[in-house]
Amino acid sequence: MTHPPDDAAFTAFVHAAWPSLYRTAYLLLGDHAEAEDLVQASLAKTYASWRRVRDLDAAPGYARRVLVNTASSWFRRASWRNERPTLDLPEAPHHHDPSTRPALLDALRALPPRQRAVVVLRFYEDLDVRRTAAALHCSEGTVKSQTSLALDKLRRLLGDPTLFVEAHHD
Repeated sequence: MTHPPDDAAFTAFVHAAWPSLYRTAYLLLGDHAEAEDLVQASLAKTYASWRRVRDLDAAPGYARRVLVNTASSWFRRASWRNERPTLDLPEAPHHHDPSTRPALLDALRALPPRQRAVVVLRFYEDLDVRRTAAALHCSEGTVKSQTSLALDKLRRLLGDPTLFVEAHHD
């Protein structure tokens, strides 16, 4: 591309990229409204840089990186909490069937933000260790250790010691 893309190209990009960005945001945050807010904030930041885009094929990766960076900055805020308000406290911990999607989403929500981000980027976005480290602005060693801790916790939460074993090899 020899000239910057126009607003029509950005609109088309948003329509095409929204579903994937939203799924990633939801997996990172575990809340539909917060995921929408994250995608909107990320797309606003992407639009601010839109005139510098020279390759539309790189735009989805750029927007995903903006989304992860924005989520990371949210996680660093003192006001960020992983707790969700509820009127009723459970009497005992829930025991979910590990084969159901809600159980996995509940387990992802139980992970600390950085571990959740590593799991989402490594196993949902299918990024390798190097690209995950670059997206999170951390070392490859941090990605590996956070992945190990996250998978151990997911195994405990889901009650399946074989869960993710094949994905754990680096």
